[in-house]
Amino acid sequence: MRRLDLRAKKGLGQHFLVDHRALNKIIAAAGLTPSDTVIEVGAGLGTLTRELAKKAGRVIAVEVDARMVEALSASLADVSNVEIVNADILTFSPQSLVSITSPYKVVGALPYNIGTAVLRHFLEARPQPLLMVVVLQKEVAQTIAAEPGDMGILSVSVQFYGKPTIAGYIPSRGFYPLPKVESAILRIEVYDQPGVEVADEAAFFRVVRGGFAAPRKQLRNSLAQGLGVAPSDVNALLLEVGIDPQRRAQTLSLDEWGKVYRAFADKL
Repeated sequence: MRRLDLRAKKGLGQHFLVDHRALNKIIAAAGLTPSDTVIEVGAGLGTLTRELAKKAGRVIAVEVDARMVEALSASLADVSNVEIVNADILTFSPQSLVSITSPYKVVGALPYNIGTAVLRHFLEARPQPLLMVVVLQKEVAQTIAAEPGDMGILSVSVQFYGKPTIAGYIPSRGFYPLPKVESAILRIEVYDQPGVEVADEAAFFRVVRGGFAAPRKQLRNSLAQGLGVAPSDVNALLLEVGIDPQRRAQTLSLDEWGKVYRAFADKL
């Protein structure tokens, strides 16, 4: 960076991965083969890009910072299976990068300020990736991978589309410049179909948001507040589907949220 007179942009959330052990963990978690196409989000200086290119057949490196793109083009000039795209990934649909019928994986050390937005962007996209292996803030990754008892809206939102697991942790010193938080490598195996069968995804998530409208309250009170349904009706509907109205939203599994959605489908 000194040689190229480059500086990390705080506004873009730039923290560059410099820990080679972490790089190895990311590559291992992605399980790459020569037949894989990888979209890398936030290629930065290309440290991870070069390692991806050694394992995958095709790497599409997306980087929003034009200065970094120039550096990438120079440093990866000898790598034939990397395509560099200067763009904001949130404005690009996967279909503009890969064919609608082409399977692909997403890998990247995501800027903390857009990490969850990037996950949502790909998980809700068509075509969806087969797999996502991304670096996120440690607490965010733990929330996504949480089990019933500690779940939140983010947990449900991701687990609806795929199975998240934490593949490793990265201390602050693994990045330059040093962030104020630690990070985790999150691996999401994306389902062919959503984790629960629902007729209307938007309505399903409206119910989930309603359930978490007042997470400290019992589920019947939170849903009543969040969905504008009389508490007595909420109580009866929950009992009909075998959900204790006194439970709290964070204790419900994905399957149980499916039951709650079906109970309230006619009320939405």
